[in-house]
Amino acid sequence: MAESLVIIPTYNEKENIEKIIRKVFSLSHAFDILIVDDGSPDGTADIVKRLQLIEFQDRLFIEERKGKLGLGTAYIHGFKWGLAREHYQYIFEMDADFSHNPEDLVRLRQACVDGADMSIGSRYIKGVNVVNWPMSRVLMSYFASVYVRFITGIKVQDATAGFVCFTREVLKTIPLDKIKFVGYAFQIEMKFTAIQYGFNVVEVPIIFTDRTEGTSKMSTSIFKEAFFGVIQLKLGSIGKSYKRN
Repeated sequence: MAESLVIIPTYNEKENIEKIIRKVFSLSHAFDILIVDDGSPDGTADIVKRLQLIEFQDRLFIEERKGKLGLGTAYIHGFKWGLAREHYQYIFEMDADFSHNPEDLVRLRQACVDGADMSIGSRYIKGVNVVNWPMSRVLMSYFASVYVRFITGIKVQDATAGFVCFTREVLKTIPLDKIKFVGYAFQIEMKFTAIQYGFNVVEVPIIFTDRTEGTSKMSTSIFKEAFFGVIQLKLGSIGKSYKRN
């Protein structure tokens, strides 16, 4: 039984989904995969279920939701699914589009084995390691993290990163039903909350490569949520007790 679970949220990822699944299963360390699909009209879920049936019954799982409910709720759904299965000690967030190199899963896991409670695949811990993004988006992403550090006081260089390994203890401690945000603000909120609880959060340098197939899910509303959500996070934490059970 694998101790590591990779959660991959999907919406219209038929061009990428089989390739990403096969790549993860080819790695030297054993990872299970949970796909959380938000009713993709392009047949993404059908591809997953075919692979599940003919090849990967014991390693590939899918949860189907009705409608596009957002990245944050997809991960919360996946976290709860993983926590309900006690053999998973390391639970990962990863995109379906190869912007996150699956080979880096091994490095993120090792960081947690070596003592981190949460490891982040960071684009900005060693310079700027982003491929195929226009300069405007690189600058927006980089300065978003600067803004997050300024407002919240956390030291994470890549606050909006979505390539993460959590130990089971972190996800058991964070009150998942109280996580508010759904887009990039969700990623910031999870890091901020873990740090408030005193967990050891480390950054592992990665190279982020923008998708070459499929369509980006970035939108103005997601950006606005992150911008204003950071202020809400900081204000909401004032006077709040973060005690582990």
